[in-house]
Amino acid sequence: MAADIASRAVQATSLAKLAPCAASATSAATQDTCAQTFINSWVPKAYRRPLAAGEADALLALEKGVTSGDTFSSGLAAVIEAVLQSPDFLYRPEFGVADATQPTLRRPTGDEMATRLSYLFWGSPPDDALRTAAASGELVTSEGILKNAKRLLDGDKAHGIVKFFFDSLLPITSLTDQTRDVVKYPNFSPQMGAYMRTETEKFLDNQIFVENGSWPSVFTADYTFVNEPLAKFYGMSGVTGTAFQKAPLDPTQRRGLLTQGAIMTGTTVTNSTNPVLRGSFILNKLMCMNISLPSDPAVLALVAVPVDVTGATARDRYTAHSKQAVCQGCHRLIDPVGFALENYDAVGQYRTTENNVTIDASGKLPQAATVVSGAVQLAQQLADSDLAQQCFAQHWVEYGYGRSLSNAPEDLCLQEKVNTAFKASGYNVKQLLLDLTQTTAFQYLPAQE
Repeated sequence: MAADIASRAVQATSLAKLAPCAASATSAATQDTCAQTFINSWVPKAYRRPLAAGEADALLALEKGVTSGDTFSSGLAAVIEAVLQSPDFLYRPEFGVADATQPTLRRPTGDEMATRLSYLFWGSPPDDALRTAAASGELVTSEGILKNAKRLLDGDKAHGIVKFFFDSLLPITSLTDQTRDVVKYPNFSPQMGAYMRTETEKFLDNQIFVENGSWPSVFTADYTFVNEPLAKFYGMSGVTGTAFQKAPLDPTQRRGLLTQGAIMTGTTVTNSTNPVLRGSFILNKLMCMNISLPSDPAVLALVAVPVDVTGATARDRYTAHSKQAVCQGCHRLIDPVGFALENYDAVGQYRTTENNVTIDASGKLPQAATVVSGAVQLAQQLADSDLAQQCFAQHWVEYGYGRSLSNAPEDLCLQEKVNTAFKASGYNVKQLLLDLTQTTAFQYLPAQE
C-alpha cells in the first residue's frame, strides 16, 4: 500500500502540489536542495512532530541512493514509501514530559497534545495552526487547549467526526444491505435505506451544529430531513425534489431520532418486527445497561422465539416466550421498551394495526415510573432519563480517549466529572466535546517511562 501511494504521489499533478520545486530540479545540486525542502516540510507533518537529529539526513541519503540509479521522482517516492511504513507515522506514540504540578503524572508534549486534539475533533494530523500552537507552548495549559479545541470544533472537519461517531453508535451503516419481502414491503429498497441513513445523519448534524442542541432535544425534535421519495415513503406531503430539506413531523406519529426509519429498520433483521432487538438497542446503546445474551446454550435456546409460537401481534408472540421463568429477568426490562415501538413496521412505516389487530404500543423504560403509549412518549422518557445522558457522555469519553472505561476509582472519578459538566451545560453536545479536553485523563499521561 505504501508503495502504491508513493507511486501515485509522484505523478506530475500530485508532485507539483507536494513538492513544487521538483519540476525545476534538474541538476544534482537542485535535486538535493528540493529533496531537503520536501523532507523538512512534509515529513514533520506525517510524523506530527519536529524531526529528531539525523532523521532528515537518513531520508535524504535514501533519496540520493535511489535517485542515483533511477529518477528524482523515484527518489522522492522512496522517501514517501519509507515514511508511510515508519512507526512514527503508523502509530501515535506519547512519551510526555515531567510536570512539577503533577509529580505522579506526565504531561503530553505540545505536539502530542496537538495530535490528541486533532484526532479527537478532525480525525486527522494537526494543521499548521495547531502545530504553531504546539511550538509556542500554548498547549501546556487548560486554557490553551480549550481555545484550540473550540477552533477545531468550529471547523468543517468536526462534522465528519460527529458523523463517524454516530455511524458507529447507531444501526444505520448496513441499511443498504437490508432486504425485505417485496410483496409485503414494495416501497422499500436499498436506495430507500440509503435515504434513511442520510436523513439521520443530516438531522444529527443540524441538531448539534446548527441548533446547538442538547442530547435530550435529539429525542424530542419536531422536525427531520427528507427528500421527496423518503417523504412519500413516510406519508408526508409538501416535499418535492431529490434534495434533502428540513420538514415538520406529525407529533402524533414521530418525534426526534428514535422514530426515524433508519433506527426502526436498522434494529430489524427480518420481515417482522422484533421488540427484543429494538429494546436491546435502546437499553444497551442508549442507556449503557449492557444486557447480554445468556452464555448457556440451553438457556439461549429458550430465549429464541420458538417457531411454533403464533400471535396476531408482536406483543402476543414475544410475551409467550418471555413468560418462561429463566427469561423473565432480562425480558421484563427489554420487552416493554420494544413494545412501545410497535407502531413502526419492519421498514419504519407507521401503522396502527398488525394483521388487522389494533397494536398495543404501551411500554416504558426500566427506571420510568409510568407506562407510556407509543414511541413519541418513550422518546420523552429517554430525554428525561439521567442514565441516557450519562450513557451518551460515556460513549464520547471512550471514543475520544480511545479506551473502554472500567470500574477503577480513577475511571469512576472521570465519569463523575464528565457527567457533572454535561448536566451543567444542559446536556449540550458541543460543550460535552469541549469538556472532554478539560479532564486530567485527557491532559496527562501515566507517570511510567
